[in-house]
Amino acid sequence: MIKKITFLFCMVPFFMAAQDDLLKEIDSTSSNEIITSAYKSLKIVNLESTKLAAKKDLYFVVSHRFGYVENGFEDFFGLDNANTRLQFVYGISDKFNVQVSRDGFQKAYEFAAKYQLVNQKTSGSPFEIVGFNSIAINSELDKVLLPKLKFEDRISYVTQVLVSRKFNENLSMELAPTYFHENYVYFNEQDNSQFALGLGGRYKFTKRWSFNVDYAAHLNRAANSPFKNPLSIGFDLETGGHVFQMHFTNSQGMHESGYLGNTVGDWGKGQISFGFNLIRVF
Repeated sequence: MIKKITFLFCMVPFFMAAQDDLLKEIDSTSSNEIITSAYKSLKIVNLESTKLAAKKDLYFVVSHRFGYVENGFEDFFGLDNANTRLQFVYGISDKFNVQVSRDGFQKAYEFAAKYQLVNQKTSGSPFEIVGFNSIAINSELDKVLLPKLKFEDRISYVTQVLVSRKFNENLSMELAPTYFHENYVYFNEQDNSQFALGLGGRYKFTKRWSFNVDYAAHLNRAANSPFKNPLSIGFDLETGGHVFQMHFTNSQGMHESGYLGNTVGDWGKGQISFGFNLIRVF
């Protein structure tokens, strides 16, 4: 019953009802006093940003994560191992997007919706508020090893409220209270329903380059869990029709429940991956 209630709660936003050159997006206040372009990419690094695809725009995102650098030349600093995520994002309207992706981590299929709730304005709301919901299917779970496994055990849900503020032409920050539910958890001590608080920001230091960082603090992780909080640091390069993101992170997962609940890398032990996101708008 709890799983069904959680499913219905997370699905509610699904039933609610890029421009050719990203460099041409307005970096200042428009005539109706709406603050735009807090972020130029759909993600800060792992964390969803408050940017949405414009109506009828189709984004194709290729995300790549190499292995951890800790083994040095043994696996060429992780370059011999990699996960890839392919994602499509479509703007049904300027304020409502749908997404579908496949992540090599957990062989996960994810379906998501992102929708704008409040605009940041010079004489109104000081924040932009965007909702995000996703459903992921972990197809990697092996029924041979887990004979009692059911299809519903493969499913996880994520609900986020993304609250951002563009402080000036260079600096934007974001807070992301998050609830996520995994129908199957790897440790009995771990609650299926979990909570996290995401933090992220972007600092634009040239016309084309910005420094990005995001972090998610898990709020009710089991004491014996080997999983860590995901921390990612990187740079965005704007090159006309697309944004190229380069970063270092301790997370191999790129879909929401994957990086929020199942990050194993430890920055202090050199368990850091190099990765990139390549975003193209059609």
